[in-house]
Amino acid sequence: MLLSRKMASLFGKLIMLLALILQNRGDVFGNAVEQKIYVKLNNTAPCVRLLNSTHQIGCQSSISGDTGVIHVVEVLSDLDWVLTAGPNPPYMVLLQGELFSRELMMKIKDSPRVAGVAVVIPKTAPSNGFSPHQSCPNEETGVYSDSYGPQYSHCNRTLWNPLGDGLSYEDFHFPVFMMRDENETSVIKKCFLDHNVPVNGSVPPYPLCAMQLYSHMHAVTNSATCMRRNDIQMSFSINPDVVCDPLSDYNIWSSMKPLNTSGRAGPEERVVIATARLDSRSFFWEIAPGGDSAVSGFVTLLSVAEALAKAAENLTAPLPKNILFAFFQGEVFDYIGSSRMVYDIQKGKFVIGLENIDSIVEIGQVGLRNGSKLWIHSDPISRKNSSVNEEVINLVSALSSASSGLNVSVSEAGFSQPLPPASFQRFLKARPIPGVVLTDHQSAFNNRFYESSYDTAGNLRVRYPSGLSPEQQLDFITDTARSLSEVSTLVARALFLQAGGLQTDLGKIQADPKTVTQMLYGFLIQSNNSWFRSLLSQELQSILVDSPPQYYVAVSSPAASTRLVQYVLANLTGTVTNLTQDQCQNPDKNTGSDKELYEYLWVQGEVSANTSRPGSYCVRAAVRLSKAISPAFELKDYRSTEYSTWTESRWKDIRARIFLVASKELEMVTLAVGIAILVVSLLVTYFVNSKADILFTSARETTTAAY
Repeated sequence: MLLSRKMASLFGKLIMLLALILQNRGDVFGNAVEQKIYVKLNNTAPCVRLLNSTHQIGCQSSISGDTGVIHVVEVLSDLDWVLTAGPNPPYMVLLQGELFSRELMMKIKDSPRVAGVAVVIPKTAPSNGFSPHQSCPNEETGVYSDSYGPQYSHCNRTLWNPLGDGLSYEDFHFPVFMMRDENETSVIKKCFLDHNVPVNGSVPPYPLCAMQLYSHMHAVTNSATCMRRNDIQMSFSINPDVVCDPLSDYNIWSSMKPLNTSGRAGPEERVVIATARLDSRSFFWEIAPGGDSAVSGFVTLLSVAEALAKAAENLTAPLPKNILFAFFQGEVFDYIGSSRMVYDIQKGKFVIGLENIDSIVEIGQVGLRNGSKLWIHSDPISRKNSSVNEEVINLVSALSSASSGLNVSVSEAGFSQPLPPASFQRFLKARPIPGVVLTDHQSAFNNRFYESSYDTAGNLRVRYPSGLSPEQQLDFITDTARSLSEVSTLVARALFLQAGGLQTDLGKIQADPKTVTQMLYGFLIQSNNSWFRSLLSQELQSILVDSPPQYYVAVSSPAASTRLVQYVLANLTGTVTNLTQDQCQNPDKNTGSDKELYEYLWVQGEVSANTSRPGSYCVRAAVRLSKAISPAFELKDYRSTEYSTWTESRWKDIRARIFLVASKELEMVTLAVGIAILVVSLLVTYFVNSKADILFTSARETTTAAY
């Protein structure tokens, strides 16, 4: 009896030891098994859920991910198998990018036979154009409404984006991913060809190649609902489970004459504001190349700032008026950045007041000019005010004078035509202010890929001769760079005249095409280049990538694109100081550092040819960041119709993978066998435990013991 108990105890210890060994090796073993079953797709971009005051848009999967048998759709007729003929729904559609449209996606949306869509975006943009954005961008939050120019509201007079089909503003109940890697796409197609292609019209046999897409979103309904849930969590939970975040980042601003951030400009100070927007978007999360829609404008404004900063050293007389450069974030989503700056100005939280604004010049899409023409847009409603109209006439005159001798000409789009979608509209909502918007289009956009993944360097016709190395491409002056530098010179000279500069000094203002071509390379081709590396601090080198930056506003700030523009602007307009790294990074310790007037940035500098170490230095510049988050979230007015209310849902994980799936019959047989084995093992365990005295009794065990 004693021996049987010892044997049972030893048996139990062996089981525990085996369990510990399996526990220690479980992760490795589990990963190995997973790698044999699944092929992970690591280079994808999901469509995610966004919300505003009224509804939700975007895509999401079920809580455990959505799985379907893969079917490749290369022509429209292939879709019939998915929607009607295929015997093994639900299907995961691998869709060629040329077919990706609102019409097709709505057909898929209405079908219960579709589990999700993976879109293969081709390198070549569709010849007939593609814009998943709205045909009338930001129509609800612009200046035109029932009370202000109702004849112009909702694009009644001019449809700015006629190719816009609104696909990005639809709500899909299944996941939609973009395939970003050709090798992964090839693997999926090979799996499909090997397992899923019908032979002679017959149903393909199991196992079939399937795909799982996981992109479950936490927020639902609208921004008011998700923000209310956030507030409840914040109030009652130590570790709140936040379900959504406001779209936000930072605006960037600078001025020719530094403005004291600890005070406010006097009423006598006049400021001319030059603006451009920083952000873009597409149907897919963080795929926002923004070639013409954003980059052409802010690169031009950066070049304008550089040209004026260089000319300031040699002017005959100082400018009577100041010039402020403003780069707005979040403009795609109902003017987040500009509405926040106007709000701060009205609340006395900015360095100038509305009364200080002399006029506004906004640089819109300027990269796709037809010939040499640049179009001037103004607001016909505010121009009914004689003083505003007179100042607008002066602005147009300054632009016309500035174009003299340049390969660019300007013309007014028409007095009866409203402003295109522009940040300037948010300033007009606060006060009638003289201003113009410069674009490459007279009426409808020339950009046929507005807010899409095709608005790339190719759309801007940024091309390089074959055989050039990346460093040679960085310095090669493209035709697009020459064109934008001409626009930059025009705008810089016009701002100079508008600020009271002398006509005799006009020739001293000239944009540098080499700077423009370096910016286009860094912002559209590859941010990880020697020039950008020299402009950033050592700590920010990690934001540089071997691909173009993306310009989606997002929720984590400052975004990489914001940092890039901030440091480029500081280096182009600032001055190099002799401060040490410690003094530069801690200006509070330095007497006379003027930290209320300037920002101090320690940058890496260029790597010398004689040494592998860069020559780091300190840059002093009047470049500042200010919040670009909608006032609606500060006011907790989540149903606001005045301000942007866009939020982005949170999620736990984004992933995609393919694998072979067995038939339902085989799965049921496997389940039944598994259950049977489980029952048998339980019975055996019970039998062994109940008969332990007999099974583990030794024949040599004596019934008596001697003492």
